[in-house]
Amino acid sequence: MTTDVTVTDEAVASLEGTADPRLRELLTGLIRHLHAFARETGLTQAEWERAIGFLTETGKMCTDTRQEFILLSDVLGLSMLVETINGDRAAGSTESTVLGPFHMTESPVRELGANIDLVGGGEPCVVSGRIVSGDGTPLPGALLDVWQADGNGFYDVQQPDVQPPGNGRGLFTADAEGRFWFRTCVPSPYPIPTDGPVGELLKATGRHPYRPAHIHFIASAEGHAPVTTHIFVAGSDYLDSDAVFAVKQSLVEDFTPTDDPSLAREFGIENPFRHARFDLVLDRA
Repeated sequence: MTTDVTVTDEAVASLEGTADPRLRELLTGLIRHLHAFARETGLTQAEWERAIGFLTETGKMCTDTRQEFILLSDVLGLSMLVETINGDRAAGSTESTVLGPFHMTESPVRELGANIDLVGGGEPCVVSGRIVSGDGTPLPGALLDVWQADGNGFYDVQQPDVQPPGNGRGLFTADAEGRFWFRTCVPSPYPIPTDGPVGELLKATGRHPYRPAHIHFIASAEGHAPVTTHIFVAGSDYLDSDAVFAVKQSLVEDFTPTDDPSLAREFGIENPFRHARFDLVLDRA
């Protein structure tokens, strides 16, 4: 007969026929930790039902352009924990951080130097750098996937009636020297979406929803491990209290005020502007 003492072992024993050993390991750990959590906290039936309802509503908020479960994972620190566990990179390589919930659509292919800010309204800037291997060797033809919020803190998928598809996004190919550059606007701090279950959770726990200003990157090159990362704007609000715990000091960069007419002509941007330089260093696969 099943009791509160025996149910955990019985649930684990039910996995004995699992052919995939890793799946069995994961489910065994999940069952034991969930059961231990319920015992430790004295979980009530009403609390269990509320948790089921919360997860149900989280699923209902997910669409092709919004992933509420990733957002939930982010605000619980799980995304950053998994990223850190799996982000063991060589010394000097670019550190990784969370993917975030808005990499839900393909970035349009753009030429080097293109402007990904299609709506304007933010402070113009240029982001440039190189994609290199750990020994500094340039990686010609490396791919750089970029996405960011607009000057008001919204991604294109959040405002389909305001922003054109692909605003703030671009897929670039590094040149023969591994260089990349593109025009955009200086990102601003913004709140993660709070109109769903994750927002209710933040409100209930007295937490703010804000992220510091940042631009997302995924860099990849043949023979190298890709890296998912950000650059954060130095001096931005919320660097010390990111709602998704994703800030790493090595990823904080100056967006330097620049008053150089010749450099402005080179980048095809009006002077003055802000300029962020950021090299991406990839580990060999």
